[in-house]
Formats: sequence, C-alpha cells, structure tokens
Amino acid sequence: MRKTPIVTGELYHIFNRGTDKRIIFSDEYDIDRFIQSMQVFNTVEPVGSIFEQQFKETVVSKPLVSIIAYCLLPNHFHLILKQEVDSGISLYMKRLSGGYSLYYNNKQKRSGVLFQGKYKSAHINTNEYLLYLSAYVNLNYKQSLGSPTPKSRDSVVKPRSSFTEFTEEGFDKEQLCLGKSIVLNQFKSKEEYNTFALKALEEIQANKKRYALLNED
Repeated sequence: MRKTPIVTGELYHIFNRGTDKRIIFSDEYDIDRFIQSMQVFNTVEPVGSIFEQQFKETVVSKPLVSIIAYCLLPNHFHLILKQEVDSGISLYMKRLSGGYSLYYNNKQKRSGVLFQGKYKSAHINTNEYLLYLSAYVNLNYKQSLGSPTPKSRDSVVKPRSSFTEFTEEGFDKEQLCLGKSIVLNQFKSKEEYNTFALKALEEIQANKKRYALLNED
C-alpha cells in the first residue's frame, strides 16, 4: 500500500525507469507505441490489447486520468496526471506498464520484468510545485541534474515530451495533454510559458537540494 493514497481530483507526478536502468525505448517506434498506449488505455471501459482495439467501434467514454504533461526518455519516463475516477491512476498505470512490457518483451525476444518495480508517485500539493514540475517534465530531456548511465548512452532514440504542445501555437499533432490548460491558463500566451519553463529549469538545476523531489532520474 502506498504511504500517501492517490485521491480523485488531485494531481500526481508519476515516474518509473527500466529495471537496472535498462533501455525501455529502443527506437522511435517504441516511443510511438507507448504514446498510442497512453491514449488507448485511458478509458473507464474494459480494454484488451491495442491490436484488439483496431477492430472495435470507437466509443467516447470517461477517461481514467487527465494527462497534464509527459516526457519519455530512453530508460525512464515522467507523467503528470490528474486522477478522474477512483483508482484511475492505478488502473491506468497497470494497463500502460503491462501492455507496453508485453509488447517490448515480444519485440526484443526477452522475458521478465521491464520496469523497476511499481511506478512511483508524488502528490502535487501546491500550484508553485505544479508549475515548476511542468517545466521539469516538459524539459526533462534537457536537464543535467544527473549524468546518463552507460545503458542510456547506448540508445539512439530521441526523447519525446509534451513541450511542443505547451509552446507551439496551432500545434495539433499528438494532442495527448488535454489537461494542460490547468498550467497554460496561468500564462498570457504559450510564448510566456516557454520563457517561464526555460528559466524554471535553470533554477531547478541551480538548486538541486531544494528540488530534490524532482530529481528522480
């Protein structure tokens, strides 16, 4: 049982890495598959495999979570999620981690666990924390709080994040972060958020101890 229960209506930083810091995204197709999984599995309705979903009629249903921001790197990922229904994050992450692990293991002809235990979660309990965390997650591929592991250096995959959704006007590709307005509505424009995020990342990097909770790479 988690020390801090996940409460419906609240926001959380969700993160995990590959077991032994191993690569979990080997190429662009893996990244695309994980993003597709983030979309397909976000429903209160029962869901089978992504393959099975291709033959089902699309039905609009209530999401388990609202996705605020994300960043996918070679050996770990970060998400900011708002729980929309009771146990929503738990069910969502079970589907996401389980479905992706099955896909990746089949592709790589491997067996065993892919992720380092159950996902980690941190409650986002202040607006200031939310704003800084959004910058940290969106720009996680840029941050240098920790040095890359030998295994992550072996990867050639380009990290993917929601930063473009937050900063580019008219951007309509891979609109995963339907909950991002909780952050963007606090800024006059996407350009203003872009300026804030870049400065926030500099502050986070300069104050490692203060922002230790963010440094989970």
